[in-house]
Amino acid sequence: MRLLIKNIGTIVGIDQSGRERVAGADMASVGTLDDAWLVAERGIISDYGQMSRLPQIDADETIDAGGGMLFPSFCDSHTHIVYAGSREQEFLDKINGLSYEQIAKRGGGILNSADRLHAASEDELYRQAMERVDEIISMGTGLVEIKSGYGLSTEDELKMLRVIRRIRETSPIAVRSTFLGAHAVARDYIGRQSEYVDMVCREMIPAVAAENLADFVDVFCDKGFFTVEETERIMRCGAKYGMRAKIHANELDISGGVEAGVRHGALSVDHLERMGDEQIEALLGSRTMPTMLPGAAFFLSMSYPPARKMIDAGLAVALASDYNPGSSPSGNMRMVTALASIKMKMTPAEAINAATINGAAAMGESQRYGSITRGKVANMFVTRPMPSLAWMPYAYQTPVIRHIVLGGKPIKTLQS
Repeated sequence: MRLLIKNIGTIVGIDQSGRERVAGADMASVGTLDDAWLVAERGIISDYGQMSRLPQIDADETIDAGGGMLFPSFCDSHTHIVYAGSREQEFLDKINGLSYEQIAKRGGGILNSADRLHAASEDELYRQAMERVDEIISMGTGLVEIKSGYGLSTEDELKMLRVIRRIRETSPIAVRSTFLGAHAVARDYIGRQSEYVDMVCREMIPAVAAENLADFVDVFCDKGFFTVEETERIMRCGAKYGMRAKIHANELDISGGVEAGVRHGALSVDHLERMGDEQIEALLGSRTMPTMLPGAAFFLSMSYPPARKMIDAGLAVALASDYNPGSSPSGNMRMVTALASIKMKMTPAEAINAATINGAAAMGESQRYGSITRGKVANMFVTRPMPSLAWMPYAYQTPVIRHIVLGGKPIKTLQS
């Protein structure tokens, strides 16, 4: 199929450099082309240029952008969108003054979601998750990482990961899968955390690998959850089975998770609400992507990651939604870019780079996704006309997306 998009007011996110990520001062620039057209063939961006030089193109389908902007799809590298039900009671608990840790100690939080997931069938989990997938597609996301971690038993972790595989096979969105058995200690193992880690390494990881269900392995390395030593053991075990690490780190405290992730070549370290100079120094020169989840900081009324300090130090940073039922019940990456600008003082260009090419890099996929580049997968969305790039995070609740293209094909969603 050949798709032509014409009368584009501005193409945003052009990058023909071949780089895998955008770092430091370079994050403040985003490649653009005004008054443009773009062609995708067989799902791949083949060419683009200015309307005054539009060649004769025999297209199977044409989209008239009507002066709207064209963006690469968002690349959301941290979500938990396979879950059963919701946790709005905990939302009320937070309003009444309970902390994330206090709710978890009362049997809420992750353990609450584990109980609900255990009771749900695979078909029901898939049905609920596909509603969320359709939602994030409608809001511009084209590549997403989905974690397990609400199973906390071998059987239920495999159930989650099979649902994620089913989403990958049936949805137009590109999906990467992460095994997060070490999200919390299962109820049956409370007080026996080391035994639970033994079970994750001895039983869960081999079972996940036997069905080829996960691209990555993750651990919640933080205060009240898993230690650095336990995290490193799980990372080593995952690596034996070809699963690269992605670490939850420094959400609740400076936990050592960032440094552990760097030592073991983790693809990303995520959250980072608690960061000092030592952690920034550890990340400099590494290939580990610091990934910030401002939706969680917003929802939990926590401090925001020091994005400005990290970028000014020369780091590349990524943004992700952390879509989950307890601490960030939203997959709206446009809202994430707005929070990045409003609360973390990232410019709109920095936020767009962090939510596209750097988000793809946090999944090891920036050679195929995350920018408007000849040869990359044609995942993009077209907006209505906007006065500038800054209007995207500025008017963060105004509906703007008119057309969604995934794999070079126009997509209709339930939200359309």
